[in-house]
Amino acid sequence: MPETLTADKYGMQEALKALGLKEINEGTSTGSINFGSGEIISSYSPTDGSLIGKVTTTTKEDYEKVMNSATAAFKEFRQMPAPQRGEIVRLFGNKLRELKEPLGKLVSYEMGKSLQEGYGEVQEMIDICDFAVGLSRQLNGQTIPSERPGHAMREQWHSIGVVGIISAFNFPVAVWAWNTALAWICGDICVWKGSEKAPLCSVACQNIIAAILKENNLPEGISCIINGDYKVGEMMTTDERIPLVSATGSTRMGRIVGATVAQRFGKSLLELGGNNAIIITPTAELKVVVPGAVFGAVGTCGQRCTSTRRLIIHESVYDKVRDAIVGAYGQLTIGNPLDEKNHIGPLIDKDAVNTYLAAIEKAKAEGGNVLVDGGVLEGSGYESGCYVKPAIIEAKNDFEIVQTETFAPILYLIKYSGEVENAIEMQNGVAQGLSSAIMTNEMKEAEKFLSFAGSDCGIANVNIGTSGAEIGGAFGGEKETGGGRESGSDAWKIYMRRQTNTINYSDELPLAQGIKFDL
Repeated sequence: MPETLTADKYGMQEALKALGLKEINEGTSTGSINFGSGEIISSYSPTDGSLIGKVTTTTKEDYEKVMNSATAAFKEFRQMPAPQRGEIVRLFGNKLRELKEPLGKLVSYEMGKSLQEGYGEVQEMIDICDFAVGLSRQLNGQTIPSERPGHAMREQWHSIGVVGIISAFNFPVAVWAWNTALAWICGDICVWKGSEKAPLCSVACQNIIAAILKENNLPEGISCIINGDYKVGEMMTTDERIPLVSATGSTRMGRIVGATVAQRFGKSLLELGGNNAIIITPTAELKVVVPGAVFGAVGTCGQRCTSTRRLIIHESVYDKVRDAIVGAYGQLTIGNPLDEKNHIGPLIDKDAVNTYLAAIEKAKAEGGNVLVDGGVLEGSGYESGCYVKPAIIEAKNDFEIVQTETFAPILYLIKYSGEVENAIEMQNGVAQGLSSAIMTNEMKEAEKFLSFAGSDCGIANVNIGTSGAEIGGAFGGEKETGGGRESGSDAWKIYMRRQTNTINYSDELPLAQGIKFDL
């Protein structure tokens, strides 16, 4: 049998306690956490199948209470100077530094990503807080020359109101922080529906920020969480009191959210699917290619929206690259993600396992050649049934399964010939447009990849992989990825409303465009 939390080899008891969650009772459950009066969500760890805890879901009545709290808090919070709001975010970031280890462990245990990735996710939260603190003094508008004498024009930004956040299981805390840190310094209120597959992560985050708000005599409604499935999300998407809904998830989900919010003239920020490729040219260096491609494909067990799904390899180096990647897969270790010796943890649940198995069979049926067999791992340490082997399959770009995003560690190897433009066309030849990369030492190839006729993705990298992004750059993609942008650059603008001001300080009233209106 795998180590249970009763033995608590990895310190989960202490981690839960530090996050304001009950200690696990006899290694089975934290007990119920009441954030609503609806049905109960039970959170099972894909790591060992243990019940971690239970969270009550949000009813319509609960939701109304949350929204009343949020809308009341907005009236107060928007009056607070932005640098003071930044100070609250700074305190939140500092608290995350203190709790990085326990929160990272909870992310790893409840979601299944490796412990280092769990810590890395919390570090992303810290980084966006740091970014937002500086930004709180730079929410600048513009001074615009007026065409009329004695007039001044300027542009300024105002808080937008209540921001609804729907996040996915694969990044159960970081994506929320990307949104909230920016929304808070903009003077907005956040209502968050975390994934029902990792509900304790959202409860832990709420506990952290709630304590900071209380210590600073600020309304608790500044940060709210709601729990449940898509029906709870629908409460936000149809609610005219929420001018912006930020949703991360599948393209199918995004179509529904985007259409619903647009119908009421709200704004949506969509971060959806990816079908990311790395182009490997003849001049690419293996010491760069191998770690970038392998981590991109197997990190988070292939459950990142930026995970590498396709390697598009020039025929002249195809055999060499193929053999190196296959060899690297032979060195991967799969097991309990809390054990830092393991590279890969489990898939989130058995539904994900079934999707993974079906994709492999589909690839075979379409003519794919399996280089590294997939399959479900069994035996000691794998009792949850969620551990799978990363697979490598030789395929063609036009295979139906290759055109589909499968949230699992399946890597397709695709051969190209001729010039780099042929590879770029293949890279762009999918419905999704999130992340892309090229491995090359040829400047002309790199520049062609980055040009207007190059990658059509929101992220285009040279000599690094598709997976992972720095806080300072705007994150998001095009086409069926949804077009949203989060995190750095000027992504903050979507959380505010723009206003143009014209001031007449003359004694006359000249009209624009030289129009005469004499009375």
